Amino acid sequence: MVARRILITGASGFIGSALARDLVASGYDVVALSRTPAVSRGHFPDRVVMAGWDGRTAEGWGDLADGAFAVVNLAGDNLAQGRWTRSKKDRILQSRTDAGAAVVEAVRAAGTKPKVLIQASAIGAYGRRDDEELDESSSGGTGFLADVVRGWEESTKDVESFGVRRAVIRSGLVLGKGGGAWPRLVLPFRFFAGGPLGNGRQGFSWISLEDEVRAVRFLIERDELAGIFNLTAPQPLRQKEFCRVVGKVMRRPCWLPVPAVVLKVLFGEKARETLLAGPRVLPRRLLAAGFEFRHPDAAAAVAATLR
Repeated sequence: MVARRILITGASGFIGSALARDLVASGYDVVALSRTPAVSRGHFPDRVVMAGWDGRTAEGWGDLADGAFAVVNLAGDNLAQGRWTRSKKDRILQSRTDAGAAVVEAVRAAGTKPKVLIQASAIGAYGRRDDEELDESSSGGTGFLADVVRGWEESTKDVESFGVRRAVIRSGLVLGKGGGAWPRLVLPFRFFAGGPLGNGRQGFSWISLEDEVRAVRFLIERDELAGIFNLTAPQPLRQKEFCRVVGKVMRRPCWLPVPAVVLKVLFGEKARETLLAGPRVLPRRLLAAGFEFRHPDAAAAVAATLR
């Protein structure tokens, strides 16, 4: 049914594929946009329709936005993969702004506009502010990641002028099986070598994959919700506190810190802006709207990823 069609860019990623499965199970008709649809086909249930795109334009798929219920824009080069060289940083930003421009192009051309656009973002928007608890009313930060996030969010702002409701999701670290940064973070604990990163005082704002997906669907389905929403669990921790939680759940020690200097040598700017920095972010708008977390507690969330 056309009125239930949802398009997802970046659908073959960790969050996108989980979202597609959830939406199909909830009765939506899902179209997954992929640069390699034949290769990505195996990530999805049979009911998901695959559509090819170049990541830059609406050519070949834009007509699918006409009459769609929603568009979810998750597309962007993987931030966590590889060192942030100049060319990598260019790809990180350009991939996001190009994808946003393509979505705007498709929505502009649609005779019947989608009801809502969900625009991916990240808590990197707040920059490095380890000693504050932040919410959606907090000001933006500085640095490469904050600049990227601002460009990502702004890339689809024009759809609002077409009368399309837009919700921007600033996600924390997503905990779940099979993808994202979580498997790499938990690996040292399996070998009794877990420990905090640097001094461990940096904020650690997280959300379970299940709650990330449920929150996106919640925002799709609630007609009155627009603007910025933090997708983080309501109990942000410091990184050393989260380390102790993981150790307790896995029955492993949290005893071997990774010195900040080592991380800076290995990962450069990425270490300074991600591994060694992190705001403690609260999902105040999501809670005020009535969203209920399945995993508000870090220990329960970690245990769920290990079952």
